[in-house]
Amino acid sequence: MTDFTRRDTLVLGGTALAGSLAGLSVPAAGQGAPIKIGFSMALTGGLAGGGRAALLAYQIWAEEVNQKGGLLGRKVELVYYDDQSNPATVPGIYTKLLDVDKVDLVISGYATVPTAAAMPVVIQRGKLFMSLFALAANDQFRYDRYFQIQPNGPEAKFEFSKGYFELASALTPKPQTVALVGADAEFSILALEGARENAKKGGFKIVYDRTYPPSTVDFAPIVRAIKAANPDLLFIASYPPDSSGMIRTIHEVGFGARMVGGGMIGLQFAALKQQLGPMLEGVVAYDLYVPEPTMTFPGIEQFLVKYRERAAPAGVDPLGLYIPPFAYSEMQILEAAVKAVGSLDDKKLADHIRANTFPTIVGDLKFGDRGEWAEPRILLVQYRGVVGNDLEQFKQPGKQVILHPAKYKSGDLKVPFEPIKR
Repeated sequence: MTDFTRRDTLVLGGTALAGSLAGLSVPAAGQGAPIKIGFSMALTGGLAGGGRAALLAYQIWAEEVNQKGGLLGRKVELVYYDDQSNPATVPGIYTKLLDVDKVDLVISGYATVPTAAAMPVVIQRGKLFMSLFALAANDQFRYDRYFQIQPNGPEAKFEFSKGYFELASALTPKPQTVALVGADAEFSILALEGARENAKKGGFKIVYDRTYPPSTVDFAPIVRAIKAANPDLLFIASYPPDSSGMIRTIHEVGFGARMVGGGMIGLQFAALKQQLGPMLEGVVAYDLYVPEPTMTFPGIEQFLVKYRERAAPAGVDPLGLYIPPFAYSEMQILEAAVKAVGSLDDKKLADHIRANTFPTIVGDLKFGDRGEWAEPRILLVQYRGVVGNDLEQFKQPGKQVILHPAKYKSGDLKVPFEPIKR
């Protein structure tokens, strides 16, 4: 059960970061009552790795805003509760934020399921809702005050495999067959649906197409069956534990193909990069931001320096390349909208966000249908020259070469993928 007896808040002064990832109450400063921004966040449970990293990014933003005098002449206060990675706690948290804590604005927690769980409460109250990494959460509701910060675009399930099959189609000779595999869970199911359509559109024959239970720990039978099908391409839609398990098993079984990878969640995090090291060599997988010269957006390096200084003490992802820049950008957009509108009116803020393009540390961003990015920007990267298990190498260009889309391309695809010889 979530503990609602204590309000986890963060009020930031003008000189130093106050509070911690657990949340602390600090007396408000500045003119007038603080502007309260409320949300649930996964600080424990399966989503905590991403949730705690996102929270640190929010804290950095709030500190900077308050150092500049706050918003509308008022300090910013973050009011948040641990949703324990459990969607059942989320409606109660947002009801409390609005009815008891009387927050002025709400944003989502991290990930799809908690976001979807909050939406009925948010919609009922007519609140603006900025969300963080929620896959197609507004497809059902079509709420006109919802905006999503992950660069999926309006057709997310197709975007996660679009670049993969476009690259494969350009190879000479063109590959003919593909194996599709992933977890029997929400993201993977959607990503595989899109992959089937993109494979058919590209003229690839599907020779293996199966899902496995999310609890799977032994991937050897799966990889051996894929190897027996002898596909030219292997597209994997997976969550962090199975992303690691599949890559390890691919090397153990000795599976090779023209391309291996796809929609693999987890490879973006420092923990898996460090664990897998050279086993990542040649893998082609989706990402959202990598330190390639084609993605030097204004402010991104300064943010990463500040984030990394605090990541180790906070016990969060030390690289901060995946979720934190987007969490910070989410708050940049909210800040810009409040300043432009001159009020906290939810309708006015939503109308302004829908109508404008916003410069952020992850690039210029405009929203389109259902509050998704008007122009999708799922990156397809290939791991190159990975030596050992040192994390520092992933802070440098050349280790995660961008292959797609063309606008951000920093290198050409190298094939085939070959397992490490034992």
